Amino acid sequence: MDLVHLVLTLAALEELDLASLAEAPERTVLSCSDATTVVALAAQADRLVGPIGVWLAVDGDYRAQLAARDVATLSWLVELDTVVIGAPSAARQHARIVEALLSDDEVTIVNDVATVRGAYNRPSPPRDVQVWSSDGAELHRGARSLVAHSTVPRWGGVATTYGPALSGL
Repeated sequence: MDLVHLVLTLAALEELDLASLAEAPERTVLSCSDATTVVALAAQADRLVGPIGVWLAVDGDYRAQLAARDVATLSWLVELDTVVIGAPSAARQHARIVEALLSDDEVTIVNDVATVRGAYNRPSPPRDVQVWSSDGAELHRGARSLVAHSTVPRWGGVATTYGPALSGL
């Protein structure tokens, strides 16, 4: 499975034929370069057709706990099935926080980026959301890794395609 990270401006997102994303053979994860990605996608909810993904950058101002809340909320507005958590460091640990908080269960998790004790993030998404982490050129989900293969202009933005590592090179 390939993932395509599509970075768009808000204006390009508003002009994009969003049905074309659902028809693409790879999963598309969107981010908005000049607006809050979750708000921009929520505003387009009535135009989004089929499953979609979102790419969120977490840091000291936008923590994984807030990203988890936004993912859960967005999942009720659109058919969200994938989220990529990018971070300047420790992206996998941030992604673990997000993934843990996408359940109806009480969450207690401690790692190098956060301490969460007895937290709830309800309601959980209505369908499973795959949580990936990005450390720059690679995406990780458990033992799976995808590497960046190409970055090209596409759909009015910039698309980076991630897929399995090419062997034998």
